[in-house]
Amino acid sequence: MDQVSHVTKAESRNLNFYYSNGAHALKGINMPLYENKITALIGPSGCGKSTFLRCFNRMHDLYPGNRYDGQIVMHPDNTNILADGVDPIEVRMRISMVFQKPNPFPKSIYENVAYGLRVRGGKNKKVIDDKVEQALRGAALWDEVKDRLNDLAFNLSGGQQQRLCIARALATDPEIMLFDEPTSALDPIATASIEELMTELRNKLTILVVTHNMQQAARVSDYTAYMYLGDLVEFSKTDDIFIKPKDKRTEDYITGRIG
Repeated sequence: MDQVSHVTKAESRNLNFYYSNGAHALKGINMPLYENKITALIGPSGCGKSTFLRCFNRMHDLYPGNRYDGQIVMHPDNTNILADGVDPIEVRMRISMVFQKPNPFPKSIYENVAYGLRVRGGKNKKVIDDKVEQALRGAALWDEVKDRLNDLAFNLSGGQQQRLCIARALATDPEIMLFDEPTSALDPIATASIEELMTELRNKLTILVVTHNMQQAARVSDYTAYMYLGDLVEFSKTDDIFIKPKDKRTEDYITGRIG
């Protein structure tokens, strides 16, 4: 594998995660995220994919009693984003997230995208206007909404709402974007447009996506990780995982023998 030629954007180092009820959800996971690549996480329900994804922007901090052990290191600055004293809000600016169901705020299209900029203290209307346009263009939504920026976001279709959430995530110039089954609530046409968008976004940032859809993983990702019961079973180039997996458990999952 020519991993040498890839720059590591972030990596988990011996990452363990415990839910507040004591459940040991992630077990010593070591995995790189390569810059400007899409990495897909696959595996059966409840295997730890979303738990792993949410460690990257410290979503688990929102619930008391959850506990991280190990590191997630961001490069090139070598910051361990799980360290005490690292502000989760700052982490979420660098690493933004798009959820399974579109979750626009009950605000206008414009204010949804401007939200993160205002949280950061942005006041200059011209700067915010430009950023909103840039983010909506980045999410392939500008042409559809440019004449109705003051409309409520809820008036958009499901696929448009999901692209709006991507624009909202893009507005703060993240380095990494996390997608948690971003198309599971969408129809095939909207799904295709989100997949196409992810492929384009890869030129600007690094993407980690959880998907139940193995065809989707095969279509959009450069690398794939197979997780099972909190363990990282196998991580490799997507073609290798799907064509010649090294681990029998990966092969059984991909061929449908376990689900």
